Amino acid sequence: MATLFDKVSIKNLKLKNRIVLPPLVRFSMVGTDGFVTDKVVEWYRDVCAGGVGLVIVEASAVAEDGKLRDNQLGIWDDKFIEGLKKIADTCHEYSVPALIQLHHAGFKERIKDVPETLLDDILEKFKLAFVRAKKAGFDGIEIHGAHTYLISQLNSRIWNLREDKYGGTFEKRMFFSKKLIEDTRYLFDDNFILGYRMGGNEPELQDGIEIAKYLEKLGIDLLHVSSGTPNPDMKQKEKIDIPEDFPLDWVIYMGTEIKKRVNIPVIGVRKIKKEREASWLIENNLLDFVAVGRAMIARPNWAEIAEKEYKRRDANKEC
Repeated sequence: MATLFDKVSIKNLKLKNRIVLPPLVRFSMVGTDGFVTDKVVEWYRDVCAGGVGLVIVEASAVAEDGKLRDNQLGIWDDKFIEGLKKIADTCHEYSVPALIQLHHAGFKERIKDVPETLLDDILEKFKLAFVRAKKAGFDGIEIHGAHTYLISQLNSRIWNLREDKYGGTFEKRMFFSKKLIEDTRYLFDDNFILGYRMGGNEPELQDGIEIAKYLEKLGIDLLHVSSGTPNPDMKQKEKIDIPEDFPLDWVIYMGTEIKKRVNIPVIGVRKIKKEREASWLIENNLLDFVAVGRAMIARPNWAEIAEKEYKRRDANKEC
């Protein structure tokens, strides 16, 4: 039986357990210039020292005008590489692999109104950011394709009503992701992996399953299932048929359903606070990795505490 505290590998990346720090944007620790600060570095140090298995560094903007908020990490220029390298190096001091999430916030207007040439330009900026991420020493990249940001907007059959190469059919809605993955494939190998944070509801779970299967075919190494662009005409839980006995959040449930349909590792995320919850997901083969977010802000050594709880619980079983 798999456990939360197994030592596992993703290609050549060795993880001490199945606990993931998801990409939590620490706005209060970053200035408006986008540079890494000492506070940000120390935050990652605390988490890595606390026993986490994998770090996904917070959403880093590939374009200055594509930030979620003014105080967000940047990667749109080579000048950011030095600071970002401090984060990667800090994680490696504790033998923790680190991916960096690359992000563009998208547009408030419907994506169909955005000029094709502008999307072409953003695509090129993503590619350049990929190169910078590798130069900064990270172990891989996570594409941010969730939460109604740019790539989520493009993936969504509700949001994306374009009639050009970026929309019109499922394959065209996925063109941005496909082109980005194909044009940067030369960067990736067994030591540098590619993850994708996707919307499980894009707008519904069946759409998320289709996207996940397609991404697997494109060569993604690791899926991270979160929320996408919902159908505004329906309450979210009405769109996801969750069994009554499923004890956790609907986003976690989507991750468990997507795992059934793909052969690559899947991270589940949202509202996991207790070791018992995370362990249940792994021990029942519902997920490959569990991301712990807000609980780790409260306790950066959450993984260390969770392992003690697990051992104590396991010892009680034997008694």
